[in-house]
Amino acid sequence: MQKETRRNSAAGSAKPNPPRKLTRAEKKQIAEIIRQAKGDGKAHTAQQTIPYIQMYPDGICKVTGRKYSKTVAFEDINYQLAQADDKTAIFENWCDFLNYFDASVSVQLSFINQGTQRGEAEKAVNIPAQDDAFNSIRTEYRDMLKNQLAKGNNGLVKAKYITFAIEADSLGAAKSRLARIETDVLNNFKLLGVAARPMTGYERLKMLHGIFHPEGGQFAFDFSWLAPSGLSTKDFIAPSSFRFGEGRYFRMGRKIGAVSFLEILAPELNDRILSDILDLETGVIVNLHIHSIDQTEAIKTIKRKITDLDKMKIEEQKKAVRSGYDMDIIPSDLATFGSEAKNLLQDLQSRNERMFLLTFLVVNMADTKRKLENDVFAAAGIAQKNNCALTRLDYQQEAGLMSSVPLGENLIPIQRGLTTSSTAIFIPFITQELFQTGAALYYGLNALSNNMILCDRKQLKNPNGLILGTPGSGKSFAAKREMTNAFLITDDDIIICDPEAEYFSLVQRLDGQVIRLSPTGKGIDGKPQYVNPMDINLNYSEDDSPLALKSDFILSLCELVIGGKEGLQPVDKTVIDRAVRNVYRPFLADPAPEKMPILGDLYNELLKQPEPEAARIAAALELYVSGSLNVFNHRTNVELSNRLVCFDIKQLGKQLKKLGMLIVQDQVWNRVTVNRAERKSTRYFMDEFHLLLKEEQTAAYSVEIWKRFRKWGGIPTAITQNVKVRPDRALCKAV
Repeated sequence: MQKETRRNSAAGSAKPNPPRKLTRAEKKQIAEIIRQAKGDGKAHTAQQTIPYIQMYPDGICKVTGRKYSKTVAFEDINYQLAQADDKTAIFENWCDFLNYFDASVSVQLSFINQGTQRGEAEKAVNIPAQDDAFNSIRTEYRDMLKNQLAKGNNGLVKAKYITFAIEADSLGAAKSRLARIETDVLNNFKLLGVAARPMTGYERLKMLHGIFHPEGGQFAFDFSWLAPSGLSTKDFIAPSSFRFGEGRYFRMGRKIGAVSFLEILAPELNDRILSDILDLETGVIVNLHIHSIDQTEAIKTIKRKITDLDKMKIEEQKKAVRSGYDMDIIPSDLATFGSEAKNLLQDLQSRNERMFLLTFLVVNMADTKRKLENDVFAAAGIAQKNNCALTRLDYQQEAGLMSSVPLGENLIPIQRGLTTSSTAIFIPFITQELFQTGAALYYGLNALSNNMILCDRKQLKNPNGLILGTPGSGKSFAAKREMTNAFLITDDDIIICDPEAEYFSLVQRLDGQVIRLSPTGKGIDGKPQYVNPMDINLNYSEDDSPLALKSDFILSLCELVIGGKEGLQPVDKTVIDRAVRNVYRPFLADPAPEKMPILGDLYNELLKQPEPEAARIAAALELYVSGSLNVFNHRTNVELSNRLVCFDIKQLGKQLKKLGMLIVQDQVWNRVTVNRAERKSTRYFMDEFHLLLKEEQTAAYSVEIWKRFRKWGGIPTAITQNVKVRPDRALCKAV
């Protein structure tokens, strides 16, 4: 036992074997494992190519370690078609917008025209057949709409974004600053009259998915999916593949594309260069990276340049003296650069100008290389027309494409120094498009873009409409087209006040009802047709008593009857209002149709009043009660049951026309109140509308009715050529 113990202790005190040296193959294997773990700094997957770290649900994106960005989507406004003064105002406001961003904020303007979705556009203009007698008209109208659709590029989805990025130490610090910038950006857009909204994280990811999948595809994503799946947001937006091996092209999924930059060589630029590129009928992505230079630093830099130029000028003058020729003869470039630098310094010091660095990138994508080259050639032609050059980013396609994604990261170091006004010449506004879906009606083609205008007036803030134009410009045709369109695709009631008997043929073809009002009281079929101006229903007003609004109508009617420059005096209005209340009292107590008062009842009630003004008003009414113009002194004997009704008042003549228009308007209001209870819209078209705006009381009543129309489901449309009728009146402006 003792021997064994000694042996064990001797073994325990023995020295360990020295470490074995690694072979060259083993060292090489370990180095390879370390290199693979560290990576080579290059992207090896489509996800790694996309240059951001994390997207948060509130819309903030962590682009690099310290850089955070946010995106605001904005709509277009009418700039190119605006008057010169309005264009100048928009341009100046856009300059102020750019001057807001200081050197710590990077700005990226993105304009994405994504592939044609002609199928969606054709679906919007399709008019389905119905079980009635008008499907042949629907087919003809649908074919006309498809022909008009082919003239524009409504299938091209255009989107505009502004992305601003800052550097911050943490997400919390970035969030508060980005929120302040976002509020200011939205306020600046509001000053321009531009609709804008901040984008959430989901919306930004959906936008990136659309860029990386130009052929289309469903975007399915929710932030709650990330933790259980172990995936990142990039996995949901990345394309099937990126390929940047070719120097002048890139491939993304099944598409081939090319990124170019705009070389700004021209001494002066036109404000249409950006709009011309965006008007190309191809999928194009345009990005402007704008970075402001600190004002003090910019002025110092320019002063140093001026000093360097002066030094070179002195050297040239010394050389001239030594050579024995006039010292004023210096190289022309030197003189030009010197004067331009001094002008630039003056702009920065005395005008509201800043210095910006601009990178202008254009991405074209197509299915084939030939189609791509044609698209690039078309864009290059626009640049050439403006004395600029569109140059391909050879061997920088990956950096160019990732700089064209609205993340706020510019990986292209090619920049051009411009002042505020020179940068603002790339104004992002062209023309406002209107292409709604659903029960949208056709209103013609956009004068600038030639795109179809489809609008559902019920979706607008105010559905009221005006059709203005010179004689012969097609006002009545535009109204007829809208009436036909509304008749074919909606179930709205349509009522027309027709002073010139222009709409009879259309109404007859659509099986509508024509009510002809004439001094003799005879309709189209020779039978008596009367409309009672005293008609009222219990829903006539929102108030408990419908008499207040009806009294306004009777006052307007009496003003037209009495005439004169002064109109109705306060005493006249009091007497009429009292008589109206007395006349309607029996009917409101027992609303039977046979108790509905007529104009003669009002006349008799006025004669009972003690004031001398009452007798004067009654005398004026006598012509319309028992005289030759008593067509409106009868109870209504026409049934307004048809959904398309036309009041033909041409035969009323000059004396009764305005009175007829006012009475028809009151009849329409009665119809509107009835339809409101049935949740049905009423479209009312009134020609020669300016006639109702000449008298104060009549204009006031008409404006009041127009204001009420919107709340009660009415959609009025006025047609007139005389747009300057009493423009000083606020009432006329209100319409």
